[in-house]
Amino acid sequence: MIDLPLRTERLVLRPYQLNDVDATFAYYSHASVSRFLLSEPFTWEDACQAVEKRSQLVHPVMPGETLALVVEHDGQLVGDVMLELLAEQASIGEIGWVFNPSHGGRGLATEAVRALVGVAFERFGLHRVKAQLDARNTDSARLCERLGMIREAHLRQDWWSKGEWSDTLIYGLLTEEWRTAANAAGARNESRTTTHRTGQSLRTPSAQGPPGHPPDHRR
Repeated sequence: MIDLPLRTERLVLRPYQLNDVDATFAYYSHASVSRFLLSEPFTWEDACQAVEKRSQLVHPVMPGETLALVVEHDGQLVGDVMLELLAEQASIGEIGWVFNPSHGGRGLATEAVRALVGVAFERFGLHRVKAQLDARNTDSARLCERLGMIREAHLRQDWWSKGEWSDTLIYGLLTEEWRTAANAAGARNESRTTTHRTGQSLRTPSAQGPPGHPPDHRR
């Protein structure tokens, strides 16, 4: 069992509450958000059902169970993330996310998913994390790559959804890759701190920790 909520520099990742329906409906009802999901734009009833169901997905233990969290920024719900412990291997997980596009462009999704992947490896002890997404969803593909995930497969026209065949991208990350990237980020942070103390100027890229919903929420 993990301690919730999770906190990052700017975000709070917490379990769903029943009063999250309005905020969930606000972005899941948009065609632009549902375009690469398997669901159609949410109705109000869909949002109510989703929030009620996801509010119970808090402490996964067994394969097939899911952790579902909303993401808050400055007290406002901006998106959601999920981690499913896959049935075929208790040490493998699949991640997913959906964010309100009105809050895009600030790295909030990357920050939230990075925190989720950290939980997958560090608290659930997973060996591998993967994400599946519609190949046309270039924003999510770039997010995976920013988090250090490797594009392992491009499956051509393997998924029938909304009246057409679509391609699927599969990204993966192993625990040793996560640790290597995390150690490198820590070293960069230490170098940057030392530089600031000596008053020198050093061009060091922003530290990026390494690292998508379950199969029924393909991104």
